[in-house]
Amino acid sequence: MSIAPVIHTVRVALAPERAFAVFVEGIGEWWKKGKTLGEPHAAIVIEPQAGGRWFERDAEGTEIDWGKVIDWSPPHRLLLGWQLDAKFRYDPNFLTEVELSFVPDGDGTLVTLEHRDLERFGSDAPTVRENIGGCEGWPFHIEAYANYANSKESAQ
Repeated sequence: MSIAPVIHTVRVALAPERAFAVFVEGIGEWWKKGKTLGEPHAAIVIEPQAGGRWFERDAEGTEIDWGKVIDWSPPHRLLLGWQLDAKFRYDPNFLTEVELSFVPDGDGTLVTLEHRDLERFGSDAPTVRENIGGCEGWPFHIEAYANYANSKESAQ
């Protein structure tokens, strides 16, 4: 069974270096509160290195893993391992890939998110694809990132 990846592109008014940094360093700000696994997050962390963790932390310090950093190649590529199963539970033995690319576009950057290997969700794959590709999934989150990134541009 092959399941089409979820792909969504936004344009931000930042150079790739800044767009990449805002994505990673600002994820806890632009990711909507209440749209994570635990309590509303105090932080979402992408550790800046291959092999680093990707997780959320609540106000009491409880951490919930989401996955790991597979490739850290600023300012053009970030490859994350999504290790949440179909029920959004962390499973260290499960992995799909979320790739972010940052491509110069005039005075801005095209940021493309691709969540692939969705067939690994097995019989749940069509439902997972519909959820993460739907209006409250990746398109919602990447648009929130673009709005946040563009607000950073206007604040400069």
